[in-house]
Formats: sequence, structure tokens, C-alpha cells
Amino acid sequence: MLVVIGITSALGALMITAVSRGRSMARDVVCVNNLRQLGIATKLYANAWDGHFPPLGYWKEHPSRYWWGRNSNPTDYESGFLAPYLGTAGKDGDVYQCPAQPLGTYRQEGAAKTPTTTYGYNGYFLCPEATPGYADRIKQRPWQTFQSIQNPSQLFMYADALLPWGKGKATNTSFLDPPFLFNRGGWSRNRTTTLCFRHSGKANVCFADGHVEPISSSAGTIVSPEPQTGYVGENNAPHYVPDWEEW
Repeated sequence: MLVVIGITSALGALMITAVSRGRSMARDVVCVNNLRQLGIATKLYANAWDGHFPPLGYWKEHPSRYWWGRNSNPTDYESGFLAPYLGTAGKDGDVYQCPAQPLGTYRQEGAAKTPTTTYGYNGYFLCPEATPGYADRIKQRPWQTFQSIQNPSQLFMYADALLPWGKGKATNTSFLDPPFLFNRGGWSRNRTTTLCFRHSGKANVCFADGHVEPISSSAGTIVSPEPQTGYVGENNAPHYVPDWEEW
């Protein structure tokens, strides 16, 4: 009887592990597919706008309008800059949500009472003058086009993101912030980088050439251990702001 109980317990533990691993893999697959769709939609947007990348957000509109939608109550996904190029996927907001970061695991940003997005967009480099919070300092930089990107296979476009903010849960964010920020002619360390390694120590990233791949935290730097946020590389190049030395 003890032997049978022992074997049963061992099998049960293996099954629980297998089910947990299966669920984690399923979440990874959905996340990768979401990011791939965002990459395709961005390319379609650019085709309609002379190659230009979409704005990160227009904060002077009320309510504010972002690449994913309006931060209203309820959330208006159909007003997002990418929505027309996502079809039905852009209407309910699911494509903007990483399943590994469900509502309740972070503090909700802004006025919306429904999820907005848990993916960050590299507006800091791609659309400087339409990047809320930073535009006043970097609006002199050019708005990028797909044709102006030198190494699209290395440049981050969208990625798993979360904003570490004070004590308690982190906040969701639609920004993919670089490890260094520009101000008054120089660069300073960003202490709240938003790349989130939430997939068992990995972050899914959509690059400017449209391919999606996971990046391990072992290849990057964790700045905030509890939400597992940080960045990849030693400086802003080549993933965030490849021309940072020219600023």
C-alpha cells in the first residue's frame, strides 16, 4: 500500500509539473502570436503613411490616444492607431494583452477600468515627438520610417513590458523605455526600464524586421527584481536607440 501511495504521489507530481509547463508554453505561444500581429499591423500602418512608424501616443487629446487605443472608461481599442490593421483582433483588446501578465498582477494605469496593454512600444526612437513624457526633450529627433532603420533585425519595436513604480505591484505601460535617457545634451541612466522578463526569465520581443524571439534575462540586466524588469545590452545600441551617439 505504501509503495502504491508513493508511486501515485510521484505520478501526481509529474502530472502537475507537466500541466504547469504546458500552460506556460501555451501562454508563450499566444504572446509570440500577439507580438507578431502587432508587427504586421505596424508594417501595414507604415505602408499607408509613407513608411512612418505609428505614434506612441497623443496625450493632448482627451482622452489620450495611444497606439493601442484610448485610455477611457471603458477602454476604446478601436481608436488605436493599429486597430484598422488588426481586423477583429484590434477590437476586444486581447492582442494587446500578454497572457502571462493577467489583470490583477499589476496596478492599472490611467482611467481605464479594463485592461489596456502589457506590451511596450519603442516610441522613444521611432516617433520621438509623439512619445508622452519625453517629447519636450527629444522632439528634435527624426520620426523614423522603415526605410531609415539601418539594422531592423536588431532594433526592438514591441516587447513584454511592465513599469516598476514605488512599493507594491508594478504598473502596466505601453512604453518600451531605453536604459539611458536624453536630457540637456547628455544621457543618464534610466532606473525604471520596462522590458519585462515574465516568461520564466525571458521576454518576448518583436523586432523592426517583424521577427519575434525570446530574450533571456541572463543576456540582459535586471533593474527591478520583483517585477523582473530591466534591459538588454550595455547601452542604447543596437536595440533601443541605435544612433544615440549622434544626439
